[in-house]
Amino acid sequence: MYRTSYCGSISKKNLDEDVTLSGWVHRRRDHGGLTFVDLRDREGLVQIVFNPQISEAIHQEAHGLRSEFVIQITGKVALRPEGTLNKDLPSGEVEVHVTDLKILNRSKTPPFLIEDGEEISEALRLQYRYLDLRRHSVQQHFVLRHRLSQALRQFLNANQFLEIETPTLTKSTPEGARDFLVPSRLNPGTFYALPQSPQLFKQILMVSGFDRYYQIVRCFRDEDLRADRQPEFTQIDLELSFVERDDIIALMEEMISTVFAEVQGIQFTRPFPRLTYQDAMDRFGNDRPDTRFGLELKDLTNLAGRSDFKVFRAVAEGGGLVKGLNAKGMAGLSRKEIDNLTQEAITRGAKGLAWMKVADGGLEAPITKFFTPELLEEIKQSLEAETGDLLLFVADKAQVVYDVLSTLRLSIGHRLNLIDPKVFNPLWVTDFPLLEYDETEKRYIAIHHPFTSPMDEDLALLESDPLKARAKAYDLVVNGVELGGGSIRIHQEETQSKIFDLLGIGKEEAAKKFGFLLEALQYGAPPHGGIAFGFDRMVALLAGVESIREVIAFPKTQKGICLMTEAPGDVDDRQLKELHIKKTPRLP
Repeated sequence: MYRTSYCGSISKKNLDEDVTLSGWVHRRRDHGGLTFVDLRDREGLVQIVFNPQISEAIHQEAHGLRSEFVIQITGKVALRPEGTLNKDLPSGEVEVHVTDLKILNRSKTPPFLIEDGEEISEALRLQYRYLDLRRHSVQQHFVLRHRLSQALRQFLNANQFLEIETPTLTKSTPEGARDFLVPSRLNPGTFYALPQSPQLFKQILMVSGFDRYYQIVRCFRDEDLRADRQPEFTQIDLELSFVERDDIIALMEEMISTVFAEVQGIQFTRPFPRLTYQDAMDRFGNDRPDTRFGLELKDLTNLAGRSDFKVFRAVAEGGGLVKGLNAKGMAGLSRKEIDNLTQEAITRGAKGLAWMKVADGGLEAPITKFFTPELLEEIKQSLEAETGDLLLFVADKAQVVYDVLSTLRLSIGHRLNLIDPKVFNPLWVTDFPLLEYDETEKRYIAIHHPFTSPMDEDLALLESDPLKARAKAYDLVVNGVELGGGSIRIHQEETQSKIFDLLGIGKEEAAKKFGFLLEALQYGAPPHGGIAFGFDRMVALLAGVESIREVIAFPKTQKGICLMTEAPGDVDDRQLKELHIKKTPRLP
């Protein structure tokens, strides 16, 4: 028997009990002939005491204990002496007087302290991830992850969903991120792809009559990485038949409200607010707005076109956008600080950043001479400017303006402490464009994916003006994080073929890549739709951490490397020969 209790669960209710505990030596202290050890397991710490009056031999052996030794002890639970209670520990009122000690394994000196709050480089943490994962604060992320997955399953099971697994080895299809490819030994020269999502399979399940499916599923994308991206990640994947957009939105609001309350005590008011895609872009500069604070963008294009400021006029007359942002109370910024903001804007693609300060009721800046007093007053009113405010302007193509000002808005929001980390603001973004035009490839591409249904009233636009067609798509955003996105799917073969044609996927390619789907849609496919949530993002949001690497047990670096196992790595020539693969020299 290695344990009868967890260290962190020992309390006054265990007084005078004999317990057996197993764990790691967190720290050791020698005081007045007694040796004290904080023993740690996943539930927390408990103080154990080695007393020579109980056993001189065990007391002597305890002198050799070092940090991270794995030990098992048996002893009696007793109250701590008066004045030695530790109110920061759940077990802080008691200690265990050791009667037996077994050293189960010794440890080298760790490369860093197994303590919360230690400053440790991420590279070192990932190299010794098995040590990093021993830290209590890190382990709590995975306790949270477990509780969230269980709460989600409980909700979905109670709502008639079936958990069904889909293949990990599948077919490479276009119109997504880059696939990870797996060579087939049994079929030389052919490849499987690891799934970017179970999209096609879950639609096939709807055709098959499984009207409510879910899966907490591993997905793979070979794309450039950042804080909220990993080459392999986890999705909460859902699909339902015989539903419309509002049915899915209502059920998902209930699910999110239920599990957030159960797991973290976060209460939401339903229904969640909704913004159209265009409203989100116009007001916040992106389609995943953080609505915990104001600082909304204002359109000044018409006003700017009436000024003598050539930069503004040229953009306004050329079909671009001029937008402004009121950085409340920041008129006191120095010129160097404003130059730093300008550099931040240039980094995001702008040619520059115009500005005006509000002082004594008027606007001050080198560019104000190009504006009439009436126009300056209109600017003040549009941006609700008051003395002490700093007004920032970007004039460029729409996407550049949105990117720059949405980034500055968040930066200023943090700087002014406008964002309360304890507040959770959910909202739905709807009415996305169905398509966008890729100037490089000279063709339309799908905003979400090729299987998203257009709005019924926009079907005719597929022939006359495809870029004006809207999608039956919806994203759930919380605090500026896109938690999930979905859509009503195309369930009729002729509409799906039309979309493929618009996307430049010819009949032959469509048959080769998606023939099984197109054929399935001809066998009584029901109307259906679904959504997928980023499970790692959801855990990170609830845990209050910036990067999903914090809530993935063994994450990769931004270069897609596992520092612990050193994957990816070379394989021997015999394996390559079996797969009919020949290595070529790496390009410099």
